[in-house]
Amino acid sequence: MKIAVTIYEGPYNHEASDSAYNFIVAALAKGHEIRGIFFYHDGVYNVTKLMEPPQDDRHIANRWSELGAKGIDIVVCIAAAKRRGIVDSVLVPNVRISGLGQLTMMAIEAERMVIFGD
Repeated sequence: MKIAVTIYEGPYNHEASDSAYNFIVAALAKGHEIRGIFFYHDGVYNVTKLMEPPQDDRHIANRWSELGAKGIDIVVCIAAAKRRGIVDSVLVPNVRISGLGQLTMMAIEAERMVIFGD
């Protein structure tokens, strides 16, 4: 099954990011295809280099970058990013900024769209 994922909430203050990551890892393990991951609203904070969690804590941005290195298209909403001062230079590797058209294409190409956050 082809799945697209959207994440609306930022890291560490809401379970949306962790739940989405665990869902994606489990879906991949079952042989499903992740068509893309789209970060929207405060979700754009999930993929910045600006976080420095303690060494004994999970590094959420690095998790997303590692998934992107596997060929999953990871997109940050340009409008949400601009409103929060996020530019290409602060994004982790394997993540790109684009518009809502990318979310639309993910939804069209996927069989299911799963949304995490409010």
